[in-house]
Amino acid sequence: MVNKKRLIKTIKKLISIDYQNPGGDEIRIADFVKSYVKTLGLKVKTYAFSNKRKNVIAALKSEKYRKSLLITPHLDTVPAGGGWNTDPFCAKIIGSKIYGLGATDCKGNLASSLEALNSIVEDGIKLDYNLIFAATADEESGSGLGLIPLLEHKILRPDAAVVLDADDFKIVITQKGLVHLKVKIYGKKAHGAYPWLGINAIDIAAKVIIDLKEQHNKQLPKNKYLRGPTINVGTIKGGDKVNVVSDWCEFELDFRFLPGSSEKELLRFLREAIIKYTNNFKIEIQGIQKPYYISPHHALVRTLVAACSSLKVKPRISGSEGATVITFFKTMGIPAIASGFGTEGCAHIANEYTKINNLYNGARVLVEFLKKYKFNN
Repeated sequence: MVNKKRLIKTIKKLISIDYQNPGGDEIRIADFVKSYVKTLGLKVKTYAFSNKRKNVIAALKSEKYRKSLLITPHLDTVPAGGGWNTDPFCAKIIGSKIYGLGATDCKGNLASSLEALNSIVEDGIKLDYNLIFAATADEESGSGLGLIPLLEHKILRPDAAVVLDADDFKIVITQKGLVHLKVKIYGKKAHGAYPWLGINAIDIAAKVIIDLKEQHNKQLPKNKYLRGPTINVGTIKGGDKVNVVSDWCEFELDFRFLPGSSEKELLRFLREAIIKYTNNFKIEIQGIQKPYYISPHHALVRTLVAACSSLKVKPRISGSEGATVITFFKTMGIPAIASGFGTEGCAHIANEYTKINNLYNGARVLVEFLKKYKFNN
């Protein structure tokens, strides 16, 4: 049975352990989690892909079933920064809320999942599959030292996955893809008093950007869980001096695109926009993450909705405008959803908090979900 006092004790301990990414030391929090699950009798191992960057993997094995279900929160937080009214590493309860760095993202989800594991073992619940628990490193910096190598090296090979990194019992079934890139435009240098003798790369870049913005949303797919696709011009720079015609300009773009579109379409669209004004350019791809969609009728979604409803918790099937780690499972052909029990609007802010009842009900929902989940249903 989920124990609220024990859960509060766990979240307090987790908040007290500093693992800011970058800037903290992950060993202490990883060792705490390892010790916690080890006392439950689970088989546990740690994996590190860089110094002091531990991932904790534990398993509750079934004697009868071969398939496996993964639940995975992450260990790290963003840097605390300034502006706090309380100590970000000293969990403080004010009314129905608990304050501290990671209370919502993602130590709260970590605490709820640990309490759910404790409850399942304590109550002797037998699951119809092998349960894998992975508390991963480096999520806040792209998961290059955490979930990605764990999947690529087949250390994690689940048949389905639930990512615990969301708020207010959302069930994330779809998300936008992203492309990050840099465009370099080249012109011809000339004296600023005689601009007709040169080719101004900044002028060309401005025309390209305006064209991209005006044409981007035309004839693109729609998704009822997501806003439309977006372009953000994140940086722009160019030129050497005010009285010199700029012979170079570069800008970085953040494209977010919907399921049904592809990065190839975006890159073709970008090139067509540029060559209207110049053939002297270069595109450097910085990162690509594909969009994701799983049916709301999938067993992962149906079972989690049923678990919430049985405890009078209202789930919200939704999409994610930003990139989450569920797309890494798509790459491996593993069905996945994201959910979680933080408080909306509280991630990555000063005075971060979550509602204690969210964590308590989250642990209860998670236990019900794990009990109810079946493969091939």
